[in-house]
Amino acid sequence: MLSLSFTPLLPWPVLAVLAAVALAMAVLAVLARGRMALLRALVLALVLAALTNPALVREDREPVKDIAAVVIDRSASQALGDRPQVTDQVRAELQRRFGALTTIEPRFIDVPDAGEGDDGTKLFAALGQALADVPPERLAGVVMVTDGVVHDIPNSLAQLGIKAPLHVLVTGHADERDRQIKLVEAPRFGIVGKDVKIRAEVMERGGTGHAVVVTRRDGEEIDRRDVPTGRPFDLSTRIEHGGQNVVEIEVEPLPNELTTVNNRAVLPIEGIREKLRVLLVSGEPHQGERTWRNLLKSDANVDLVHFTILRPPEKQDGTPISELSLIAFPTRELFVQKIKDFDLIIFDRYANQSVLPQAYFDNIVRYVREGGALLIAAGPEYAGAASLARTRLAGILPGDPDGRVVERPYKATPTQTGRRHPVTRSLPGSDATPPAWGDWLRIVQARLRPGIEPILSGADSLPLLALSREDKGRVALLLSDHAWLWARGYQDGGPYLDLLRRLAHWLMKEPALEEEALRAQTTGRGREVRVERQTMADTAEPVTVTGPTGKVTTLTLKPSEPGLFTATFEAASLGLHTLRSGNLVAFVSVGPANPRELADVFSDTERLRPVSEASGGSVRRLSDASGALQVPRLQVLRGGRLSGGDWIGFRPSDSATIRGVEVYPLALGLAALAALAAAVLAMWLLEGRRGHGRA
Repeated sequence: MLSLSFTPLLPWPVLAVLAAVALAMAVLAVLARGRMALLRALVLALVLAALTNPALVREDREPVKDIAAVVIDRSASQALGDRPQVTDQVRAELQRRFGALTTIEPRFIDVPDAGEGDDGTKLFAALGQALADVPPERLAGVVMVTDGVVHDIPNSLAQLGIKAPLHVLVTGHADERDRQIKLVEAPRFGIVGKDVKIRAEVMERGGTGHAVVVTRRDGEEIDRRDVPTGRPFDLSTRIEHGGQNVVEIEVEPLPNELTTVNNRAVLPIEGIREKLRVLLVSGEPHQGERTWRNLLKSDANVDLVHFTILRPPEKQDGTPISELSLIAFPTRELFVQKIKDFDLIIFDRYANQSVLPQAYFDNIVRYVREGGALLIAAGPEYAGAASLARTRLAGILPGDPDGRVVERPYKATPTQTGRRHPVTRSLPGSDATPPAWGDWLRIVQARLRPGIEPILSGADSLPLLALSREDKGRVALLLSDHAWLWARGYQDGGPYLDLLRRLAHWLMKEPALEEEALRAQTTGRGREVRVERQTMADTAEPVTVTGPTGKVTTLTLKPSEPGLFTATFEAASLGLHTLRSGNLVAFVSVGPANPRELADVFSDTERLRPVSEASGGSVRRLSDASGALQVPRLQVLRGGRLSGGDWIGFRPSDSATIRGVEVYPLALGLAALAALAAAVLAMWLLEGRRGHGRA
């Protein structure tokens, strides 16, 4: 390619001043001397031209292909319906069609989710990063394959330094229908035993105007109703226990619905107890009485009511019970009127001395079966005639004494069942054989009810601690009164705080101490989720994980500790994941609870239209009314409009790589000097002849 270039010997401003002076002189000369002065002006022009140092440049140019950026949206909303399949088909077809264009090189840019945040779909940010090494003039055009839900749309492509047309190919269908549940008022905390109100709304497009909504609490259905769509409605649920109460609200799906991922809203409500009310009744003063009192009083969340019966069981002196204390034992108030106010009742070495009539024991039985908790910390009195096992409590007690008390040193030892149970699993010192604990010196011999296994054993492998469930309530039986030896440091003591606190919390239904439980939480390392399955069985069933997009995977758990199986997995997408194992269910939210990607799932052709049409591009759906896929043809055009009914266009740049350059100076060397001298000589001869003629 041949071209003319200039490399001035003087700066251009200086040459401009000289040209102006020469022009002025030429004008004056012409006015004074007529046309003969034109020759002098021509000579001055040649001198000025020589000072610009003109040259002919011959370049060896090799044409290079222009770049067409193809942005593929792989965000969460693009995984709905048939959009993934359509996207893959369009990508393959575009790659094939670009292969037929010899002057354009496609650059495919796959854009995944925005990461761990909630920034939504960032197609333009990815486009700018991918084109950082491409000169703007080499970009022939941009194609975006997306559902149109983009969250970083600029006012114009010029903000990104892009001057090429933008063509948007929209997946999805114009007649999409969807239904979703929206939480309007969602409490995060609630008082145990009281109701909380939840306000929700069913939103739909292409629906029927009403829908059936099912409410579940901790996986159990508690409500089902038909509600109008587009109008808020109220739900109430009782907070049954401390810790996390998972409320799940699900609306029935529409036929051929776009996705059912947003048909369900999950609300974890943290159950808070105003005060844990504990009634401690000690049958007589003894060494271990203060251990229980100190343990319960040390917890600021425990409101303790404590009474001690001062008369030993063997003493019968005829003194009325009402005269044995300064303050009368309010038996009727505690065991009739206010018994349901207590979260836990503890009988510590209590013997039946007719202080409580049998009708009161009936109330305790009813209290337990309706959800209360009862702990019997037994001493020698439990083996005698005044034993609580001889009252109407017998039907709910885990064990029946046989009348014998063994008094000799022994190690409290977790049984096979106890090694799996969360109350006694991994107690400090339990990993040694025998456990690295101090001895206990007494145990009441008892026969446990069929189906009940002890979690601690004592002398001669006798049951030491047994737990049972009675309807909605729980009962624990500790067949020794020597836990205080650990508290006093006898033989270096033992983990009495861990044991007794876990025992009390299990009785009060602390979720972390459930025998059968499924838990999941993020680890803080990216999208990694840790799953724990607590079970009393030898093996744990696989866990099914349902992701936000509805994709179901199966997770195999491995034993971590006795009764505890764990696994980790990497979440494929952000959002709420549901885990199920048998009848247990757990939820874990990876990233934001309500991602922007799933807040609006409908494909859209209008959001990108202003920026696309301003660049000379176009926006069109890939599927026509019949659902057939329509991929536009690709054309390279130098002028005119860049899109048509079934085609999209790209503008070439004629870019090339220069392989070599040859320069031929026009104002330097002998030839240029001879030409300039000839012009001066011609001017002198002509002016001299004219002057001689006048003479």
